[in-house]
Amino acid sequence: MTPIGRIKYSDLVDIGKLQELMESFSQVIGIANAVIDVDGIVITHAGWQDVCTRFHRVNAETCQRCIESDTSLVESMTRGTQYAIYRCHNGLVDTAAPIIVEGEHVANVFTGQFLTEPPDLEFFRKQALHFGFDETSYLEAISRVPVLLKERVESVTRLYALLAGVLADNGLDRLKQKKAAEDMARLNTGLEEQIAARTLALALANEGLAAREVLLSQILDTSSAAIFLVNNEGRIMRANQRMAKMFGCSPDALQGSEYVSLVHPEEREIGQQNMLSLLVSAIQSVDLDRRYWRADQTEFWGRITVNRFYDASSEDFVLIGTITDITSRKKAEDEINNLAFYDPLTHLPNRRLLSDRLKHALASSARSSRIGALLFIDLDNFKNLNDTLGHDIGDLLLQQVAQRLERCVREGDTIARLGGDEFVVMLEDLSKDPLEAAAQTEAVGEKILISLNRHYQLAAHEYRNSPSIGATLFSGHQQSIDELMKQSDIAMYQAKKAGRNTLRFFDPQMQDTINARAALEDELRKALERQQFELYYQIQVDSSYRPLGAEALIRWIHPDRGMVPPAQFIPLAEETGLILPIGQWVLETACAQIKAWQQDALTRDLVLAVNVSAKQFCQADFAAQVQATVQRHAINPALLKLELTESMLLDNIKNIISIMNVLNKIGIQFSLDDFGTGYSSLQYLKQLPLNQLKIDQSFVRDIATDSSDKAIVRTIIAMAQSLSLNVIAEGVETEEQRQPLLNKNCTHYQGYLFSRPVPIEQFGLLLKQGCHC
Repeated sequence: MTPIGRIKYSDLVDIGKLQELMESFSQVIGIANAVIDVDGIVITHAGWQDVCTRFHRVNAETCQRCIESDTSLVESMTRGTQYAIYRCHNGLVDTAAPIIVEGEHVANVFTGQFLTEPPDLEFFRKQALHFGFDETSYLEAISRVPVLLKERVESVTRLYALLAGVLADNGLDRLKQKKAAEDMARLNTGLEEQIAARTLALALANEGLAAREVLLSQILDTSSAAIFLVNNEGRIMRANQRMAKMFGCSPDALQGSEYVSLVHPEEREIGQQNMLSLLVSAIQSVDLDRRYWRADQTEFWGRITVNRFYDASSEDFVLIGTITDITSRKKAEDEINNLAFYDPLTHLPNRRLLSDRLKHALASSARSSRIGALLFIDLDNFKNLNDTLGHDIGDLLLQQVAQRLERCVREGDTIARLGGDEFVVMLEDLSKDPLEAAAQTEAVGEKILISLNRHYQLAAHEYRNSPSIGATLFSGHQQSIDELMKQSDIAMYQAKKAGRNTLRFFDPQMQDTINARAALEDELRKALERQQFELYYQIQVDSSYRPLGAEALIRWIHPDRGMVPPAQFIPLAEETGLILPIGQWVLETACAQIKAWQQDALTRDLVLAVNVSAKQFCQADFAAQVQATVQRHAINPALLKLELTESMLLDNIKNIISIMNVLNKIGIQFSLDDFGTGYSSLQYLKQLPLNQLKIDQSFVRDIATDSSDKAIVRTIIAMAQSLSLNVIAEGVETEEQRQPLLNKNCTHYQGYLFSRPVPIEQFGLLLKQGCHC
């Protein structure tokens, strides 16, 4: 209990401001929150998750489980627990912290509807079945539930509870101040009535005035609020003990001094204007936050409430004011503001604040016609530093990079950290001429390159690092914020491709290329779904033109583009990972064709070669995939030949040999494609379970006239023979090319001399007619 009765939290706070605070809190932290008083009444809340509003809170049984969980948390608070965390019966995590005002527990701050570890999908799947939820929608809602570190939620919840408590303390102080002001007003009224009565003797009146003066002093000095009176000249007529203590001086020192001398020097002029305006205007009261100046020249934040009264004795207006120290609240507000708009590691603006400043910069550029620029900076090989020396050392580098960037730009420019090792510098008020603006931007970029290339001292480690920088110019509202960020990002990647540690400007032609690539990637995904791929077959023969088999070659038959060359879409498939489903489709289709061939005496012995990409081959379960595909189509494994390129042998050769051995044991054949063009070392060649070497067509093209090509081919054939491998030459287009190969004992061929790659129907006709007809 307090002097003003039992405290109700809803009476102490501005609900609207509290709601704004909670919504900001929910946006920053990403989780739901609420303030509930000790009677169980929800004061305000924000950020409820879909999984609760759409499922848990609308189902009677799960809603009851939510209520039971909340009740358990509240009971923990009433037992004096400083902080509680609880996993509710529906599987989500809730936390609660008490709000204490002058030692009394008045409410609780709740945060909840999050997880502290990845969701147990099996648990939620069973829960959906039990309560009749739509499993897909329910699990989708569960996937959007944030997963947060328990420590982070605890620290932020305590911070919010502290701030909510500070707001309540301020509200309590205002109630006390209001009560004190009302008491003082009633006292003044009583004084005026007694003076006006004129029925008492002058001695008694003087005694009464003296007694009331003592009473007034007692009221002022026993108040927990800092109270003062100011006359129409702006001087303090009276100040209580609380006021003197707040400013670090005696009441006598305050008596007669100017009120504005207590205001922070930077705000005295506006403080003087506000006081004079209140004295001469019809405004009755003012509430505002202001910085004040103590006797020891330290500052603090105060909330001042001033009311204007008519003083009958002086026949003029006076001001009665109360001041509450709100420094703690201001610090808490600043901390929340930093969480929302600043990177906690480097204290630079974050993406949200950068976007806001860029919006203003675009508007300013439109008015002044001056050009601005964005520099997108990415640290080269930053992941290696984290992996080798640890994230603590990586954080030291990021902090030093931020400090160096601040020394490279002007005071009005903005430096932001987007996350990880990505920074953005925004330059404003450059030249109106694009060429001059580009030169100014390049000068800043070169300054950054030089600065970030100097060595860093990271604890006990001396380290060197370089950046890749992408730049783009902006003028007015010609581009959106997202477009500018994308352009600078694209330019940065061009700097990476150019060898890193350099600066590149965005080029619109570059954007067109990227747009075309993105469109092709989208169409490539649709090609898989819509079965636009087809296998063509190029025959392989022996020296007597007898068919030995074929190489399966993928073709993309696009409904609008027509035949898309493999050189256009295979590299893109490699980069995007689409080569994996495409490669599996090729393997499935090839095995199905081998199965069909096995039903015909003419084709049952043909071997079909399939190209395998490095990314596909190095999958952990590649061998199992191939075995499963062969078994599914019930084919002879010896009729399937996988073609590998020499470049695959550059990485993880031991793993490649292991996979080849597994497949070789079940009869799968292997051919080393493009032999002689890639892998320079032959130390592992004898360990590979190969069946065939394929002479690259670059050596075959000029074999009839080039002595070097003849020597290379002769060496490859001799090597293959020494390793008991057969040899096939690709790209054989003329008899003049075939004959030298035959003379060197190469008796297997593939090329236009025998047939181009053709669809399966034409391939069947080719076999029936004879491949050399």
